[in-house]
Amino acid sequence: MQRDQLADFLRRRREAIRPAEVGIPDGPRRRTTGLRREEVARLAGMSVDYVVRLEQGRSSQPSTQLLGALARALRLSDDERAHLFHLAGHQPPPADGVARLARAGLLRMLDLLGDTPALVLSDLGEVLAQNRASILVSGDHSGLTGDRRYIPYRWFTEPDSRGLCPPEDRADQGRKLVADLRAAAGRRSGDPEVARLVARLQAESPEFARLWAAHEVAVRRADQKTMVNPRVGPLVMDCETLVTPDQGQVLVVLTPADAQTRERLELLLVLGTEEFPTGVTAE
Repeated sequence: MQRDQLADFLRRRREAIRPAEVGIPDGPRRRTTGLRREEVARLAGMSVDYVVRLEQGRSSQPSTQLLGALARALRLSDDERAHLFHLAGHQPPPADGVARLARAGLLRMLDLLGDTPALVLSDLGEVLAQNRASILVSGDHSGLTGDRRYIPYRWFTEPDSRGLCPPEDRADQGRKLVADLRAAAGRRSGDPEVARLVARLQAESPEFARLWAAHEVAVRRADQKTMVNPRVGPLVMDCETLVTPDQGQVLVVLTPADAQTRERLELLLVLGTEEFPTGVTAE
């Protein structure tokens, strides 16, 4: 572990980021260049004291999980993320591990979208990042571990996960999830991660096994769906997707499809503001 080099790199990256890039207002009285340490700590979900010790070269070796959180908070590029892991004495994650870290460009787009719900998904349906509006609409789905981090796995093995979807839409949603996973499996033929996920689902869910056997294939594209939010009721949302060139990640942007949904979303954003204390966000 190269403590001094790691400290210098983290400090310089923090100072290089404009607050607006991560959704923080850049007020006229702000004196700090870039982000404050407490802001990095909040974005990364760690203590301010640990960020201070990292930047002063006094910390213990950070885990790969902490490094991933710092890479997201500091909006590091793929090359910068790999450099961060090397400085901390770790090998950068392999290809499938890197795919589980949202790309820096997509994270910046999340910040720019502001009050428009948006999230970044892997090609296997793992939520890699959400903005605050997305969390208020559908809950916080980041930070899950094991197979539960995949939306298709939760859909077919945990009945409660279907609560946001109206009963009349659930059969169609299930087919879409399986068809999209089929497309990803075709692109990643021979990938043990995909094979293991499919095998687990076939073993645990007869419904999934039946749909998988139908061999329907469809890549996630523009769509419209109704989401039943427990606080404001049904939200009819138009879903637009932006796919990375390697098709490994997608940015899903949700916009109100009608005036009533727009009003309900605005109310939800206000309720959310009241719910979170000052200085705390649902990152």
